[in-house]
Amino acid sequence: MGRSAIKRVCKKVSKKEPASPSKKPAGKNKDPSPDPAPHHTFTSEETETLRKELLTWYDRCKRDLPWRRLAAAEMDANRRAYSVWVSEVMLQQTQVSTVIDYYTKWMKTWPTVEDLAAASLEEVNEKWSGLGYYSRGRRLQEGAQKVVRDLGGQMPRTAEALQKLLPGVGRYTAGAVASISYGQVTGVVDGNVIRVLCRLRRIGADCTSPPVADALWNLANDLVDPDRPGDFNQAMMELGATVCTPKRALCGECPLQSLCRAYKKVELESASSIRNLVDRRADAPIGSDIEDCAAASCSLCMQPSDRWDGSLGVANYPRKSAKKPAREEQTVTCVWERPGEQGAAEYLLLQRPQKGLLAGMWEFPSMLLEKACTMKEREDILCGRLQEVSGCEVSVKDLQFVGEVIHIFSHINQTYLVYFLHGIAMKEAERSALRWVTRRQFMESAIPTAMKKILQLCDGQRLLCGGAEPPRKRKKDRSDGQRDSKQRSIDSFFRK
Repeated sequence: MGRSAIKRVCKKVSKKEPASPSKKPAGKNKDPSPDPAPHHTFTSEETETLRKELLTWYDRCKRDLPWRRLAAAEMDANRRAYSVWVSEVMLQQTQVSTVIDYYTKWMKTWPTVEDLAAASLEEVNEKWSGLGYYSRGRRLQEGAQKVVRDLGGQMPRTAEALQKLLPGVGRYTAGAVASISYGQVTGVVDGNVIRVLCRLRRIGADCTSPPVADALWNLANDLVDPDRPGDFNQAMMELGATVCTPKRALCGECPLQSLCRAYKKVELESASSIRNLVDRRADAPIGSDIEDCAAASCSLCMQPSDRWDGSLGVANYPRKSAKKPAREEQTVTCVWERPGEQGAAEYLLLQRPQKGLLAGMWEFPSMLLEKACTMKEREDILCGRLQEVSGCEVSVKDLQFVGEVIHIFSHINQTYLVYFLHGIAMKEAERSALRWVTRRQFMESAIPTAMKKILQLCDGQRLLCGGAEPPRKRKKDRSDGQRDSKQRSIDSFFRK
Protein backbone atom coordinates (compact mmCIF):
# COMPACT_ATOMS: atom_id res chain seq x y z
CA MET A 1 0.00 0.00 0.00
CA GLY A 2 1.34 3.42 -0.94
CA ARG A 3 2.07 6.27 1.46
CA SER A 4 -0.98 8.25 0.29
CA ALA A 5 -3.25 5.27 0.99
CA ILE A 6 -1.78 4.86 4.46
CA LYS A 7 -2.47 8.50 5.23
CA ARG A 8 -6.11 8.04 4.31
CA VAL A 9 -6.55 5.27 6.88
CA CYS A 10 -6.48 7.64 9.86
CA LYS A 11 -8.30 10.91 9.31
CA LYS A 12 -6.90 13.66 11.41
CA VAL A 13 -9.43 14.99 13.89
CA SER A 14 -9.96 18.75 13.87
CA LYS A 15 -7.54 20.66 16.06
CA LYS A 16 -10.34 22.84 17.35
CA GLU A 17 -10.79 21.81 20.97
CA PRO A 18 -14.37 20.80 21.77
CA ALA A 19 -16.18 21.67 24.96
CA SER A 20 -15.36 19.58 28.01
CA PRO A 21 -17.16 16.22 27.80
CA SER A 22 -18.28 16.53 31.42
CA LYS A 23 -20.41 19.54 30.52
CA LYS A 24 -22.15 17.90 27.59
CA PRO A 25 -25.58 16.39 28.07
CA ALA A 26 -25.86 12.65 27.97
CA GLY A 27 -27.49 11.32 24.86
CA LYS A 28 -26.96 10.28 21.27
CA ASN A 29 -25.86 13.61 19.78
CA LYS A 30 -22.53 13.30 18.01
CA ASP A 31 -19.85 15.90 17.65
CA PRO A 32 -19.47 17.64 14.28
CA SER A 33 -15.80 16.64 14.12
CA PRO A 34 -14.64 14.27 11.33
CA ASP A 35 -15.45 10.61 11.77
CA PRO A 36 -12.62 8.52 13.27
CA ALA A 37 -10.71 6.00 11.19
CA PRO A 38 -12.52 2.70 10.48
CA HIS A 39 -10.37 0.64 12.82
CA HIS A 40 -11.48 2.84 15.75
CA THR A 41 -15.17 2.17 15.11
CA PHE A 42 -17.47 -0.82 14.68
CA THR A 43 -19.27 -2.02 11.60
CA SER A 44 -22.98 -2.76 11.91
CA GLU A 45 -22.20 -6.47 11.91
CA GLU A 46 -19.61 -6.06 14.66
CA THR A 47 -22.06 -4.00 16.70
CA GLU A 48 -24.71 -6.71 16.52
CA THR A 49 -22.17 -9.38 17.44
CA LEU A 50 -20.89 -7.34 20.36
CA ARG A 51 -24.37 -6.77 21.79
CA LYS A 52 -25.33 -10.42 21.51
CA GLU A 53 -22.11 -11.85 22.94
CA LEU A 54 -21.83 -9.32 25.75
CA LEU A 55 -25.43 -9.68 26.97
CA THR A 56 -25.26 -13.48 26.78
CA TRP A 57 -22.12 -13.39 28.91
CA TYR A 58 -23.67 -10.89 31.34
CA ASP A 59 -26.81 -12.98 31.85
CA ARG A 60 -24.60 -15.95 32.71
CA CYS A 61 -21.80 -14.32 34.72
CA LYS A 62 -23.05 -11.10 36.34
CA ARG A 63 -22.43 -10.62 40.04
CA ASP A 64 -25.35 -10.71 42.44
CA LEU A 65 -25.35 -7.19 43.90
CA PRO A 66 -27.97 -5.56 46.15
CA TRP A 67 -28.59 -2.55 43.90
CA ARG A 68 -29.16 -4.82 40.93
CA ARG A 69 -31.65 -6.92 42.86
CA LEU A 70 -33.47 -3.82 44.06
CA ALA A 71 -33.62 -2.23 40.60
CA ALA A 72 -34.95 -5.44 39.09
CA ALA A 73 -37.62 -5.96 41.74
CA GLU A 74 -38.79 -2.36 42.27
CA MET A 75 -41.89 -1.60 40.21
CA ASP A 76 -42.10 2.07 41.15
CA ALA A 77 -39.92 3.98 38.68
CA ASN A 78 -39.25 6.82 41.11
CA ARG A 79 -37.96 4.55 43.87
CA ARG A 80 -36.02 2.53 41.32
CA ALA A 81 -34.29 5.65 40.00
CA TYR A 82 -33.46 6.79 43.53
CA SER A 83 -31.95 3.41 44.44
CA VAL A 84 -29.81 3.35 41.28
CA TRP A 85 -28.71 6.94 41.86
CA VAL A 86 -27.51 6.10 45.38
CA SER A 87 -25.55 3.08 44.16
CA GLU A 88 -23.91 4.95 41.31
CA VAL A 89 -22.76 7.78 43.57
CA MET A 90 -21.39 5.35 46.15
CA LEU A 91 -19.53 3.36 43.48
CA GLN A 92 -17.62 6.42 42.26
CA GLN A 93 -13.95 5.90 43.18
CA THR A 94 -14.93 3.08 45.58
CA GLN A 95 -14.68 -0.69 45.25
CA VAL A 96 -17.84 -2.77 44.96
CA SER A 97 -16.93 -4.90 47.99
CA THR A 98 -16.73 -1.77 50.16
CA VAL A 99 -19.98 -0.27 48.87
CA ILE A 100 -22.22 -3.30 49.48
CA ASP A 101 -22.52 -2.88 53.25
CA TYR A 102 -22.84 0.92 53.08
CA TYR A 103 -25.52 0.70 50.40
CA THR A 104 -27.55 -1.87 52.32
CA LYS A 105 -27.52 0.22 55.50
CA TRP A 106 -28.28 3.44 53.61
CA MET A 107 -31.31 2.02 51.81
CA LYS A 108 -32.60 0.48 55.02
CA THR A 109 -32.39 3.89 56.73
CA TRP A 110 -33.62 6.01 53.80
CA PRO A 111 -35.53 3.78 51.33
CA THR A 112 -37.06 6.73 49.45
CA VAL A 113 -35.92 10.11 48.21
CA GLU A 114 -38.34 11.72 50.69
CA ASP A 115 -36.66 9.90 53.58
CA LEU A 116 -33.23 11.14 52.58
CA ALA A 117 -34.49 14.70 52.08
CA ALA A 118 -35.82 14.73 55.65
CA ALA A 119 -32.52 13.56 57.18
CA SER A 120 -30.01 15.95 58.70
CA LEU A 121 -26.56 16.47 57.22
CA GLU A 122 -25.11 15.13 60.44
CA GLU A 123 -27.01 11.87 59.99
CA VAL A 124 -25.87 11.64 56.38
CA ASN A 125 -22.23 12.19 57.35
CA GLU A 126 -22.49 9.56 60.06
CA LYS A 127 -23.87 7.00 57.63
CA TRP A 128 -21.19 7.90 55.06
CA SER A 129 -18.32 7.82 57.57
CA GLY A 130 -15.49 5.62 56.33
CA LEU A 131 -16.63 5.55 52.69
CA GLY A 132 -14.45 8.49 51.66
CA TYR A 133 -15.05 11.38 49.27
CA TYR A 134 -17.58 12.77 51.74
CA SER A 135 -18.95 15.47 49.46
CA ARG A 136 -20.77 12.70 47.60
CA GLY A 137 -23.09 12.06 50.52
CA ARG A 138 -23.77 15.76 50.94
CA ARG A 139 -24.63 16.17 47.27
CA LEU A 140 -26.93 13.16 47.39
CA GLN A 141 -28.90 14.78 50.18
CA GLU A 142 -28.92 18.16 48.43
CA GLY A 143 -30.27 16.45 45.34
CA ALA A 144 -32.94 14.63 47.32
CA GLN A 145 -34.04 17.88 48.93
CA LYS A 146 -34.28 19.52 45.52
CA VAL A 147 -36.38 16.64 44.16
CA VAL A 148 -38.82 16.96 47.06
CA ARG A 149 -38.82 20.76 47.23
CA ASP A 150 -38.76 21.72 43.54
CA LEU A 151 -39.82 18.66 41.56
CA GLY A 152 -42.79 17.40 43.53
CA GLY A 153 -40.89 14.36 44.76
CA GLN A 154 -40.40 13.03 41.23
CA MET A 155 -36.95 12.08 40.01
CA PRO A 156 -36.05 13.53 36.57
CA ARG A 157 -36.94 11.04 33.84
CA THR A 158 -34.13 11.55 31.29
CA ALA A 159 -30.36 11.64 31.35
CA GLU A 160 -30.41 15.24 30.18
CA ALA A 161 -32.78 16.31 32.96
CA LEU A 162 -30.91 14.35 35.62
CA GLN A 163 -27.66 16.06 34.71
CA LYS A 164 -29.24 19.49 34.52
CA LEU A 165 -31.37 19.39 37.67
CA LEU A 166 -29.50 17.35 40.28
CA PRO A 167 -26.35 18.68 41.99
CA GLY A 168 -23.29 16.50 41.56
CA VAL A 169 -24.82 14.40 38.77
CA GLY A 170 -22.53 14.33 35.76
CA ARG A 171 -22.84 12.79 32.34
CA TYR A 172 -21.95 9.25 33.44
CA THR A 173 -24.27 9.10 36.47
CA ALA A 174 -27.13 10.60 34.49
CA GLY A 175 -26.73 8.03 31.73
CA ALA A 176 -26.51 5.14 34.16
CA VAL A 177 -29.63 6.14 36.11
CA ALA A 178 -31.65 6.87 32.97
CA SER A 179 -30.72 3.66 31.16
CA ILE A 180 -31.08 1.32 34.14
CA SER A 181 -34.15 2.93 35.71
CA TYR A 182 -36.11 4.19 32.72
CA GLY A 183 -34.72 2.22 29.78
CA GLN A 184 -33.42 5.30 27.98
CA VAL A 185 -31.18 4.29 25.09
CA THR A 186 -28.04 6.16 26.09
CA GLY A 187 -24.51 4.97 26.72
CA VAL A 188 -22.25 5.43 29.71
CA VAL A 189 -18.51 5.96 30.00
CA ASP A 190 -16.69 5.29 33.25
CA GLY A 191 -13.21 3.94 33.94
CA ASN A 192 -14.20 0.37 33.15
CA VAL A 193 -15.90 1.30 29.87
CA ILE A 194 -12.93 3.45 28.84
CA ARG A 195 -10.63 0.47 29.30
CA VAL A 196 -12.88 -1.93 27.38
CA LEU A 197 -13.43 0.42 24.43
CA CYS A 198 -9.81 1.52 24.18
CA ARG A 199 -8.70 -2.12 23.98
CA LEU A 200 -11.45 -3.24 21.61
CA ARG A 201 -10.60 -0.47 19.12
CA ARG A 202 -6.93 0.14 20.01
CA ILE A 203 -7.44 3.74 21.03
CA GLY A 204 -3.98 4.53 22.31
CA ALA A 205 -4.00 8.32 22.63
CA ASP A 206 -4.41 9.98 26.02
CA CYS A 207 -7.87 8.83 27.15
CA THR A 208 -8.38 12.05 29.11
CA SER A 209 -7.96 14.27 26.04
CA PRO A 210 -11.12 15.87 24.60
CA PRO A 211 -10.92 14.11 21.20
CA VAL A 212 -10.61 10.69 22.83
CA ALA A 213 -13.32 11.41 25.40
CA ASP A 214 -15.68 12.50 22.64
CA ALA A 215 -14.89 9.42 20.57
CA LEU A 216 -15.53 7.11 23.54
CA TRP A 217 -18.91 8.69 24.28
CA ASN A 218 -19.89 8.39 20.63
CA LEU A 219 -18.88 4.72 20.62
CA ALA A 220 -20.81 4.05 23.85
CA ASN A 221 -23.95 5.67 22.44
CA ASP A 222 -23.64 3.77 19.14
CA LEU A 223 -23.12 0.40 20.80
CA VAL A 224 -25.82 0.48 23.50
CA ASP A 225 -28.48 -2.14 22.92
CA PRO A 226 -31.83 -0.46 22.15
CA ASP A 227 -33.84 -3.26 23.75
CA ARG A 228 -31.79 -3.64 26.95
CA PRO A 229 -29.85 -0.38 27.43
CA GLY A 230 -29.54 -0.69 31.20
CA ASP A 231 -28.32 -4.27 31.11
CA PHE A 232 -25.93 -3.46 28.26
CA ASN A 233 -24.34 -0.58 30.14
CA GLN A 234 -23.99 -2.68 33.27
CA ALA A 235 -22.50 -5.48 31.18
CA MET A 236 -19.83 -3.16 29.76
CA MET A 237 -18.89 -2.03 33.25
CA GLU A 238 -19.00 -5.60 34.57
CA LEU A 239 -16.66 -6.77 31.81
CA GLY A 240 -14.17 -4.05 32.68
CA ALA A 241 -14.38 -4.78 36.39
CA THR A 242 -14.06 -8.58 36.26
CA VAL A 243 -12.40 -9.61 32.96
CA CYS A 244 -10.86 -6.66 31.11
CA THR A 245 -9.09 -5.49 34.26
CA PRO A 246 -6.30 -2.87 34.46
CA LYS A 247 -3.66 -5.55 35.03
CA ARG A 248 -3.60 -9.24 34.18
CA ALA A 249 -6.70 -9.13 32.01
CA LEU A 250 -8.44 -12.48 31.55
CA CYS A 251 -8.45 -12.40 27.76
CA GLY A 252 -9.14 -16.13 27.55
CA GLU A 253 -12.48 -15.57 29.30
CA CYS A 254 -13.53 -12.48 27.37
CA PRO A 255 -16.71 -12.83 25.29
CA LEU A 256 -15.46 -10.07 22.96
CA GLN A 257 -12.02 -11.50 22.25
CA SER A 258 -12.78 -11.91 18.53
CA LEU A 259 -13.55 -8.17 18.29
CA CYS A 260 -10.58 -6.96 20.33
CA ARG A 261 -7.89 -5.20 18.30
CA ALA A 262 -5.57 -4.96 21.31
CA TYR A 263 -5.66 -8.74 21.66
CA LYS A 264 -4.93 -9.11 17.95
CA LYS A 265 -2.00 -6.73 18.39
CA VAL A 266 -0.61 -8.98 21.14
CA GLU A 267 -0.90 -12.01 18.87
CA LEU A 268 0.83 -10.16 16.04
CA GLU A 269 3.68 -9.09 18.29
CA SER A 270 4.07 -12.63 19.59
CA ALA A 271 4.15 -14.11 16.11
CA SER A 272 6.61 -11.48 14.92
CA SER A 273 8.92 -12.17 17.83
CA ILE A 274 8.91 -15.86 17.06
CA ARG A 275 9.77 -15.25 13.41
CA ASN A 276 12.47 -12.83 14.50
CA LEU A 277 12.55 -11.07 11.16
CA VAL A 278 16.13 -10.06 10.46
CA ASP A 279 15.28 -7.36 7.98
CA ARG A 280 13.62 -5.04 10.49
CA ARG A 281 15.41 -1.87 11.44
CA ALA A 282 16.56 -1.83 15.06
CA ASP A 283 14.61 1.32 15.79
CA ALA A 284 11.26 0.12 14.33
CA PRO A 285 8.63 -1.49 16.57
CA ILE A 286 8.18 -5.19 15.94
CA GLY A 287 4.98 -6.06 14.18
CA SER A 288 4.25 -2.64 12.70
CA ASP A 289 0.99 -2.61 10.81
CA ILE A 290 -0.98 -0.02 8.92
CA GLU A 291 -2.38 1.41 12.16
CA ASP A 292 1.12 1.97 13.53
CA CYS A 293 2.22 3.61 10.29
CA ALA A 294 -0.67 6.08 10.35
CA ALA A 295 -0.51 6.86 14.08
CA ALA A 296 1.12 10.24 13.65
CA SER A 297 -1.88 11.51 11.66
CA CYS A 298 -4.59 10.21 14.02
CA SER A 299 -5.61 11.78 17.33
CA LEU A 300 -6.92 8.41 18.59
CA CYS A 301 -3.94 6.17 17.79
CA MET A 302 -1.03 5.46 20.11
CA GLN A 303 1.63 7.95 19.08
CA PRO A 304 5.05 6.81 17.82
CA SER A 305 6.65 8.28 20.94
CA ASP A 306 4.59 5.88 23.08
CA ARG A 307 6.44 2.65 22.44
CA TRP A 308 4.61 -0.65 22.67
CA ASP A 309 5.61 -2.58 25.82
CA GLY A 310 5.42 -6.28 25.09
CA SER A 311 5.34 -7.19 28.78
CA LEU A 312 2.05 -5.29 29.23
CA GLY A 313 0.07 -6.94 26.45
CA VAL A 314 -3.44 -5.50 26.18
CA ALA A 315 -2.62 -3.32 29.22
CA ASN A 316 -0.82 -1.00 26.78
CA TYR A 317 -4.34 0.40 26.45
CA PRO A 318 -5.68 2.79 27.59
CA ARG A 319 -3.06 5.51 27.87
CA LYS A 320 -3.39 8.65 29.96
CA SER A 321 -1.19 11.54 30.93
CA ALA A 322 0.92 11.27 34.05
CA LYS A 323 -1.02 11.97 37.20
CA LYS A 324 -0.09 15.11 39.07
CA PRO A 325 1.72 14.09 42.27
CA ALA A 326 -0.21 14.57 45.49
CA ARG A 327 0.95 17.46 47.65
CA GLU A 328 2.54 16.75 51.02
CA GLU A 329 0.95 18.24 54.13
CA GLN A 330 1.54 18.01 57.88
CA THR A 331 -1.09 18.56 60.55
CA VAL A 332 -0.65 18.62 64.31
CA THR A 333 -3.53 17.02 66.17
CA CYS A 334 -4.30 16.29 69.80
CA VAL A 335 -6.32 13.49 71.37
CA TRP A 336 -7.68 15.30 74.43
CA GLU A 337 -9.07 12.82 76.94
CA ARG A 338 -10.90 13.39 80.21
CA PRO A 339 -12.74 11.16 82.69
CA GLY A 340 -16.46 11.08 81.91
CA GLU A 341 -19.29 11.35 84.41
CA GLN A 342 -20.01 7.64 84.06
CA GLY A 343 -16.36 6.70 84.43
CA ALA A 344 -15.71 6.10 80.74
CA ALA A 345 -13.13 8.28 79.03
CA GLU A 346 -14.40 11.11 76.83
CA TYR A 347 -12.68 12.76 73.89
CA LEU A 348 -12.91 16.30 72.60
CA LEU A 349 -14.10 16.67 69.01
CA LEU A 350 -14.45 19.74 66.83
CA GLN A 351 -16.58 20.02 63.71
CA ARG A 352 -14.89 20.98 60.46
CA PRO A 353 -16.25 23.84 58.33
CA GLN A 354 -19.28 23.08 56.18
CA LYS A 355 -17.29 23.58 52.98
CA GLY A 356 -14.02 22.13 51.79
CA LEU A 357 -12.22 18.87 52.57
CA LEU A 358 -14.15 16.62 55.00
CA ALA A 359 -16.88 19.27 55.27
CA GLY A 360 -19.00 18.95 58.40
CA MET A 361 -17.06 15.96 59.76
CA TRP A 362 -15.82 15.72 63.36
CA GLU A 363 -12.14 15.51 64.28
CA PHE A 364 -9.70 15.90 67.14
CA PRO A 365 -8.42 19.47 67.62
CA SER A 366 -6.01 19.96 64.73
CA MET A 367 -4.04 22.62 62.92
CA LEU A 368 -2.55 22.42 59.43
CA LEU A 369 1.11 23.45 59.39
CA GLU A 370 1.55 26.06 56.68
CA LYS A 371 5.33 25.66 56.57
CA ALA A 372 8.11 23.44 57.85
CA CYS A 373 8.33 23.78 61.64
CA THR A 374 10.63 22.72 64.42
CA MET A 375 9.12 20.56 67.14
CA LYS A 376 8.92 23.55 69.49
CA GLU A 377 7.15 25.64 66.86
CA ARG A 378 4.56 23.01 66.08
CA GLU A 379 3.89 22.37 69.78
CA ASP A 380 3.41 26.08 70.32
CA ILE A 381 0.97 26.11 67.40
CA LEU A 382 -0.96 23.18 68.86
CA CYS A 383 -1.09 24.75 72.32
CA GLY A 384 -2.44 27.94 70.78
CA ARG A 385 -5.13 25.97 69.00
CA LEU A 386 -6.11 24.08 72.15
CA GLN A 387 -6.31 27.28 74.16
CA GLU A 388 -8.44 28.86 71.44
CA VAL A 389 -11.03 26.09 71.49
CA SER A 390 -11.00 25.38 75.23
CA GLY A 391 -10.60 28.79 76.84
CA CYS A 392 -8.00 27.49 79.30
CA GLU A 393 -4.24 27.49 79.56
CA VAL A 394 -2.47 24.56 77.94
CA SER A 395 1.27 24.22 78.34
CA VAL A 396 3.69 22.37 76.10
CA LYS A 397 4.70 20.27 79.08
CA ASP A 398 1.14 18.93 79.24
CA LEU A 399 1.41 17.47 75.72
CA GLN A 400 2.67 13.96 75.08
CA PHE A 401 3.90 13.15 71.60
CA VAL A 402 2.49 9.80 70.51
CA GLY A 403 3.62 9.34 66.92
CA GLU A 404 2.66 9.89 63.31
CA VAL A 405 -0.30 8.75 61.23
CA ILE A 406 -0.11 8.93 57.45
CA HIS A 407 -3.38 9.12 55.52
CA ILE A 408 -3.64 9.35 51.75
CA PHE A 409 -6.38 11.46 50.23
CA SER A 410 -6.88 11.54 46.46
CA HIS A 411 -4.74 14.67 46.11
CA ILE A 412 -3.00 14.99 49.49
CA ASN A 413 -0.48 12.86 51.37
CA GLN A 414 -1.35 13.94 54.88
CA THR A 415 0.91 13.27 57.87
CA TYR A 416 -0.71 13.77 61.27
CA LEU A 417 1.68 14.52 64.14
CA VAL A 418 -0.27 13.11 67.06
CA TYR A 419 -0.20 14.38 70.64
CA PHE A 420 -2.07 13.28 73.73
CA LEU A 421 -3.49 15.48 76.49
CA HIS A 422 -5.12 14.06 79.61
CA GLY A 423 -7.04 15.40 82.53
CA ILE A 424 -6.93 19.19 82.11
CA ALA A 425 -10.27 20.73 82.94
CA MET A 426 -11.59 23.13 80.35
CA LYS A 427 -14.22 25.81 80.45
CA GLU A 428 -17.49 24.43 79.13
CA ALA A 429 -18.38 26.55 76.16
CA GLU A 430 -21.74 26.63 74.45
CA ARG A 431 -20.55 25.76 70.98
CA SER A 432 -22.44 23.58 68.55
CA ALA A 433 -19.18 22.73 66.78
CA LEU A 434 -17.58 21.25 69.93
CA ARG A 435 -18.49 18.12 71.82
CA TRP A 436 -17.15 15.56 74.26
CA VAL A 437 -17.91 11.98 73.26
CA THR A 438 -17.37 8.52 74.66
CA ARG A 439 -15.60 5.92 72.60
CA ARG A 440 -18.93 4.45 71.52
CA GLN A 441 -20.22 7.86 70.49
CA PHE A 442 -16.95 8.48 68.69
CA MET A 443 -17.38 5.37 66.55
CA GLU A 444 -20.99 6.28 65.75
CA SER A 445 -20.24 9.89 64.80
CA ALA A 446 -19.32 11.31 61.40
CA ILE A 447 -15.59 10.68 61.88
CA PRO A 448 -13.01 10.60 59.05
CA THR A 449 -11.00 7.42 58.75
CA ALA A 450 -7.80 9.30 59.64
CA MET A 451 -9.20 10.17 63.09
CA LYS A 452 -9.96 6.51 63.76
CA LYS A 453 -6.37 5.67 62.83
CA ILE A 454 -5.17 8.31 65.28
CA LEU A 455 -7.20 6.88 68.15
CA GLN A 456 -5.90 3.41 67.30
CA LEU A 457 -2.35 4.76 67.52
CA CYS A 458 -3.03 6.12 71.00
CA ASP A 459 -4.61 2.82 72.01
CA GLY A 460 -1.55 0.97 70.82
CA GLN A 461 0.80 3.15 72.85
CA ARG A 462 -1.48 2.76 75.86
CA LEU A 463 -1.21 -1.04 75.60
CA LEU A 464 2.58 -0.76 75.48
CA CYS A 465 2.40 1.04 78.82
CA GLY A 466 0.16 -1.51 80.51
CA GLY A 467 -3.00 0.56 80.26
CA ALA A 468 -1.47 3.87 81.35
CA GLU A 469 -1.57 7.06 79.33
CA PRO A 470 0.34 7.04 76.04
CA PRO A 471 4.06 7.50 76.73
CA ARG A 472 5.87 10.74 76.16
CA LYS A 473 8.17 9.76 73.31
CA ARG A 474 11.69 11.04 72.96
CA LYS A 475 11.42 14.24 71.00
CA LYS A 476 13.43 14.75 67.90
CA ASP A 477 13.51 18.10 66.17
CA ARG A 478 13.51 17.31 62.46
CA SER A 479 15.08 20.66 61.70
CA ASP A 480 18.40 19.95 63.43
CA GLY A 481 18.22 16.29 64.46
CA GLN A 482 19.06 17.11 68.12
CA ARG A 483 17.51 15.00 70.86
CA ASP A 484 16.13 16.29 74.13
CA SER A 485 18.32 14.57 76.71
CA LYS A 486 15.67 15.09 79.42
CA GLN A 487 12.96 13.28 77.45
CA ARG A 488 12.26 9.75 78.66
CA SER A 489 12.51 6.97 76.11
CA ILE A 490 9.68 4.52 75.51
CA ASP A 491 11.78 1.74 77.09
CA SER A 492 11.66 3.53 80.44
CA PHE A 493 7.96 2.79 80.72
CA PHE A 494 8.67 -0.96 80.91
CA ARG A 495 11.07 -0.61 83.87
CA LYS A 496 9.76 -1.43 87.30
